[in-house]
Amino acid sequence: MVICGVDEAGRGPLAGAVYAAAVILDPARPIIGLADSKTLSEKKRDRLAIEVKEHALAWAIASCSAVEIDEINILQASMLAMKRAIEQLSVQPTEVLVDGLHCPHIAIPAQGIVKGDSKVQEIAAASILAKTARDREMYEMHERYPQYDFARHKGYPTAHHLKLLAEHGACEIHRRSYAPVRKVLGLI
Repeated sequence: MVICGVDEAGRGPLAGAVYAAAVILDPARPIIGLADSKTLSEKKRDRLAIEVKEHALAWAIASCSAVEIDEINILQASMLAMKRAIEQLSVQPTEVLVDGLHCPHIAIPAQGIVKGDSKVQEIAAASILAKTARDREMYEMHERYPQYDFARHKGYPTAHHLKLLAEHGACEIHRRSYAPVRKVLGLI
């Protein structure tokens, strides 16, 4: 059995892409400390992401843009990002384990596991790669759009982000299908 773990990052934010990662770990090279990315400090996530990339048999990261999210909805965009990541793997898995209830439409047997990122090492590794890739994008967007302070809130609907959104309006990476953005745009 060649198990691939898959997870996404960025379903809840008002801005930026949703990211997904697919990881096939090498049983001969265990990685100590893998856990749900949300439970790890940013420093530990960054360190583990490097280890995963160095020690995994295969890994891939993919995304769906804010425009794609607005066109097909966040659930479908998350599934599409997962499918893209799986398809980019250099090793073909025999089974895919996905964090959550839903699985992408793929030709490989797949199973959703609720809280899989805290139960399955491959999914935990994927959650770390997806989260660190998305955070990296939000740091880049902070440089491009400093008025939104993306480095601080990563696009999530914090009070600070909502205040800046109201002050500056939406930029091109804001998800126009999300209610707070629609409100600022006068669409609701």
